[in-house]
Amino acid sequence: MPNQKPLIRIEISKEYLNFSAGHFTLFSATERENLHGHNFQVQAAVTTTVGADGLAFDYVLLKRALKTLCDQWDERVLLPQQSPYLRLEQQDGMLIAHFADEQIPFLHRDVLTLPLCNVTIEELAALLLARLREHPDLASRDLRAIELGVSSGLGQWAFSSWEQQTA
Repeated sequence: MPNQKPLIRIEISKEYLNFSAGHFTLFSATERENLHGHNFQVQAAVTTTVGADGLAFDYVLLKRALKTLCDQWDERVLLPQQSPYLRLEQQDGMLIAHFADEQIPFLHRDVLTLPLCNVTIEELAALLLARLREHPDLASRDLRAIELGVSSGLGQWAFSSWEQQTA
């Protein structure tokens, strides 16, 4: 392997990579947090090779992809579609979240349902990573690994990672 290119890790952590969203964590069939919000931060690290021009790739593409993903979740209440404890129902132009004996109404424009079992930073990091990997600007790049982090507050991060499988 004398001609193998060295790997480089590029980390992107910008103040504008954030989204403000409401949520509540579900702990059981009868216990949940009150509805509240966070200013979530997002960061990513990508491992790849450096080309003959001295560049891994134009990582403005990575920053734009992350910003687009953040903007999709900004100023929304995030609800899980796959929770065993929460049932979502369309009713009279509203989205009703049924939890235990509660009915929690939301305007459609304020809510984003996500394919998650719970709205936690762990689940959000994994979903953002999956969507980042599918982004057309990055899908064709020679990416070897990606780590994506989501923070719900100072010093509180969850990271999800993907690594290319080698034969």
